[in-house]
Amino acid sequence: MVLVNENYLKLKAGYLFPEISKRVSLHTQKKSSENIIKLGIGDVTEPLPKACVKAMNNALKEMETHAGFKGYGPEQGYIWLREKIANNEFLSKGCKINPDEIFISDGSKCDSSNILDILGQDNSIAVTDPVYPVYVDSNVMTGRTGNPLEEGGYEGLTYLPINEDNGFKPQIPQQKVDIIYLCFPNNPTGATVSRKELKRWVDYAIQNNSLIFFDAAYEAFIQDEDIPHSIYEIEGAKSCAIEFRSFSKNAGFTGVRCAYTVIPKTLSGKNLNGEKIQLWSLWNRRQSTKFNGVSYVVQKGAEAIYTKEGKEEVKHLIDFYMNNASIMREELQSSGFTVFGGTNAPYVWMKVPETMSSWDFFDYLLDKANIVGTPGSGFGKAGEGYFRLSAFNSLDNVVDAMNRITNI
Repeated sequence: MVLVNENYLKLKAGYLFPEISKRVSLHTQKKSSENIIKLGIGDVTEPLPKACVKAMNNALKEMETHAGFKGYGPEQGYIWLREKIANNEFLSKGCKINPDEIFISDGSKCDSSNILDILGQDNSIAVTDPVYPVYVDSNVMTGRTGNPLEEGGYEGLTYLPINEDNGFKPQIPQQKVDIIYLCFPNNPTGATVSRKELKRWVDYAIQNNSLIFFDAAYEAFIQDEDIPHSIYEIEGAKSCAIEFRSFSKNAGFTGVRCAYTVIPKTLSGKNLNGEKIQLWSLWNRRQSTKFNGVSYVVQKGAEAIYTKEGKEEVKHLIDFYMNNASIMREELQSSGFTVFGGTNAPYVWMKVPETMSSWDFFDYLLDKANIVGTPGSGFGKAGEGYFRLSAFNSLDNVVDAMNRITNI
């Protein structure tokens, strides 16, 4: 028989969200599923922007003609989309990111995991705790950690706790770490960092020859002008950071799949001989070998986000979900819950009753109110005692859910 990848056997349990689905499925065997309100997985609920749908329909019409048909596209993405992204997301904000430093993909989740392909096994790695589970699990799967620890977590990873005491902002490590995962606005806590705070991380990375993986999937939801949308707004970041972006949440592309990763050409690693190696070239080779690119139709839809109509419709979607978040935050606070987030991110991070664990509270809400959320411990040991609710749902469902919670 063939040998399996033993690293997968280190995974302590099923991935967080399948575990949630399992519990919901068991619940529906006892009670009707018609009345369940799902505020757990961060999946959007509103229709795609009309500008995007129109663009994709036009692209499909092109594809039914000989003149307009497209086969394999460039692995890095069509230049017209990369130019739109560079101009609208970076150059207009003072970030000197060129179109050829942008790689179009089918999701930040994929990219934040696949990026490990071009990096050595012996790099030391730091993650926040709690954290988006993909960061940790992808390192476990690729053999970059030791065994699971009894108290939670894995050997070989440096954990940076974020909690109420430190304002949900990780403290810079005392020791040298090679790779650091940062996500702001943060998933799951909704916390943000200022330019001054992010500059400290960039300075640390430069001083220690470290690499920052900066997940900016929720940057479009930032409401405060003094909060950076990109790590490249910080001087020196092009020499120490890779940024992941997505159209999933701002434009509702979770079912369409389009994202992009920014790798500046000034970013380098080293080989075993100590020679500098350009990371852009390695990622370009990786994508050319293992990825055939995002479809022409989808990229046309993404391009439409940057039209006048597209920008207005995306803003409407963001305002819609942030209004949901505001309602959730206010109603929960009025009911006596301690609540964080929900102001610059579409997630509300709340403390659970002291007598319950986060999974106890999950089961409690599901049983008593038919509401699905996400237990904080599913994001890491330091998430115990907290609970995440997503603002991605209809206004009616959000209002109904808050009424149910406050009347349990």
